[in-house]
Amino acid sequence: MSNFLFITLLAAFPALSTDMYLPALPIIQQQMGIPLVTVNLSLVLFFVFFSFFLLVYGPLSDRIGRRPVLLGGIAIYIAGSVLCALSHSIWLLVAARIVQAAGAASASALSMALAKDLYTGAERQKILAYIGVIIPLCPMVAPLIGSVILEYASWNWIFVCQAIMASVAMYGTIRFDEPEFEKIQGSIWNVVSRYVNVLSNVPFSLSCFTFSFMGIGFFGFLAGSADIYILSFGVTEQQYAMLFGFNALGFMTGSFLCSRLCVDMTASDILRTSLIGIVLASIALYFLGGTVAGFAITMFCMTFSIGVSRPVSNHMILETVDTDVGTASSILTFTYFILGALAMQFISFDWADKPRVIGEMGMIAGVIPFIALYFMRKRHQQKV
Repeated sequence: MSNFLFITLLAAFPALSTDMYLPALPIIQQQMGIPLVTVNLSLVLFFVFFSFFLLVYGPLSDRIGRRPVLLGGIAIYIAGSVLCALSHSIWLLVAARIVQAAGAASASALSMALAKDLYTGAERQKILAYIGVIIPLCPMVAPLIGSVILEYASWNWIFVCQAIMASVAMYGTIRFDEPEFEKIQGSIWNVVSRYVNVLSNVPFSLSCFTFSFMGIGFFGFLAGSADIYILSFGVTEQQYAMLFGFNALGFMTGSFLCSRLCVDMTASDILRTSLIGIVLASIALYFLGGTVAGFAITMFCMTFSIGVSRPVSNHMILETVDTDVGTASSILTFTYFILGALAMQFISFDWADKPRVIGEMGMIAGVIPFIALYFMRKRHQQKV
């Protein structure tokens, strides 16, 4: 398995862990007789614990190496997937999803660190963009797989498929030839202190925390899309999978465009343009998202713009650090997903018009990093 494919598979863990069972959420809700806000805990708490475990795996990998951490994390993920498959109540499912999250975090955290370890400069920016093209295939394919499983079997079998997927990643980890890098020495407190060291880097902290807002509109869509499409608009699980895949296509085409633009444009220019796109698409969603077509098209435009922005924003953040890359990668992914978890919980409440709420979230997602980018540019000019 090539390094590129291996990193891509690791980066795909969050999407494969959630999108495959999204079509089953209304079924689980109806079978168990629970409200959306309760069934969505299996999504929200996954991302909450996933985010916190990212903070463990990053510095741990900086100390003992990437490969041992991946082996342990993926083994935990497989165990969590089996527990999900055996669950017959929402609380057992939520607990099993937390175990899944604890394992999935290792793959996600170290995919970014390995990109930094194995590639440099413009090559890394291109690799991140190519990964950004491939990763959206998971949201396109995963719900379709989930909907096909639901046609012939119960939702529990979706998690059996996830365990099989993780077994492939385990095989790749066993075969992986880990690159050399300078490991952290000393006690566990020295490892923890690396967070202070990384967070004291002002350019990293500013870009990391503000750029992480870009995804909150998408996470709102992720948690609310099944309810909006299936229960509000009345489409079938299979139609929902196709519509969700159309939305994921926006990510893929946006990331592909980014890989082309980074040849001739600076990262900051690409990011600035894509943030304007996020805001404009969100305004359109606010006013036009009340129908299936209006919601699908405007969300496509939003996720397209996020697809353009995400690879260059990750590259810009990683460019601010030279050491403690695993720790920095964990913080980067943590902030993105913890804000996403909050957005998912927010959209789960009983809003009268959820598409409009997602539109408002998207406007915030574009404005905050745009303002931060402006101040970062002013700060750089003052230094020069």
